[in-house]
Amino acid sequence: MDRALTVTQVGTYIKQIFDAEEMLSYIRVIGEISGLSISKGVAYFVLKDENAQLQCVCFSPEKFSFNNGDKVYATGTPKYYVKGGKLNFNVSKIEQAGLGELYINFLMLKQKLELLGYFDAANKKPIPKNIKRIGVVTSAEGAVIQDIINVRNRRNKNVDIVLYPVKVQGVGAEYEIKKGIEFFDNYDVDVVVVARGGGSLEDLMPFNTEVVAKAVFYANKPIVSAVGHETDFTICDFVADLRAPTPSVASELLCEDIQAKKQNVLSLLKRLNLAVIKNFRDRVNQSKIVITNFINNINLNINNLKMSTKNLCIKLSVAQQKVVESKQNRLDILLNKLNKLNPEEILKLGYATLKKQDGYIKSVDNIEIGQNIDILLKDGLLSAVVNNKEKK
Repeated sequence: MDRALTVTQVGTYIKQIFDAEEMLSYIRVIGEISGLSISKGVAYFVLKDENAQLQCVCFSPEKFSFNNGDKVYATGTPKYYVKGGKLNFNVSKIEQAGLGELYINFLMLKQKLELLGYFDAANKKPIPKNIKRIGVVTSAEGAVIQDIINVRNRRNKNVDIVLYPVKVQGVGAEYEIKKGIEFFDNYDVDVVVVARGGGSLEDLMPFNTEVVAKAVFYANKPIVSAVGHETDFTICDFVADLRAPTPSVASELLCEDIQAKKQNVLSLLKRLNLAVIKNFRDRVNQSKIVITNFINNINLNINNLKMSTKNLCIKLSVAQQKVVESKQNRLDILLNKLNKLNPEEILKLGYATLKKQDGYIKSVDNIEIGQNIDILLKDGLLSAVVNNKEKK
């Protein structure tokens, strides 16, 4: 039985062949760049023509300017990596050779549709709010539809996702995409998402066709384009009513975050509750101030009334005293006058009062000589007989 070679031996042998072949060192290859991606400062892309493609890697892409669709001269050396069993063309120099055919076709169609008004903002349909059902035109396989559903599940499970499965690359894919858009245009959905993951310019070609562009432009339902990665742009993106950088972002934009909405409502309720409490407290404080001021005013008025009453009492007492004193003085004067008129007081002064049987004697004409009379003094009575009378 012949001895078998190990995989390592075969791989090493292939590597030695490539390393020993001087004609393959620093060769110049012309082709179109496709599937360009840059990771950690290293560029990975495919160099292709109509019949073949070559996997390339460039460790210093910052030295050159190139993009997907560019037709370039790439100088480098093929390297076979034994461990990965992979052949790469290690590019050390890139020179522009013109635009690739696919990219030229892309630019020409873009210019044509732009002149026809397919990209005009005035023709864009508004994306509805409170979306209940989303139609998705994409492959049933792969991560795109799952990404859309996962985001929907996280944000709002009440939104329905309806899938129209289509091919998203290859021959005839554009017609399947067109049928999907037309299907949802007559189906109960609020918005239609046309989606696929990233890829090379060739992979995205169905979305760069006039067939898909017209289907999107003439659709009655709003169309969201979510094709490729954030840096990828397709004709479908330009015609659609809204472009999302990725399918996941499309789902984010269309599925209202019900948890965030709940939090907003709770936040508003909390703010309203705080406002009501604050308003109530302010009203209570204002009422306390009004009541306090009212009580203070009442107390002030009572004190003022007390002071007024006290002052009035003092004034009344003074006035009363003055009246009493005045009356007392008047009484004293009257008493003095009365005393002066009192016969007894007059008698005390040494005067006497003459009386006869029929009354007081006021004149000499009222008495006769020899008549008995009484002489009234302050301390007693004398009896006498008139023996003489003389009139002035």
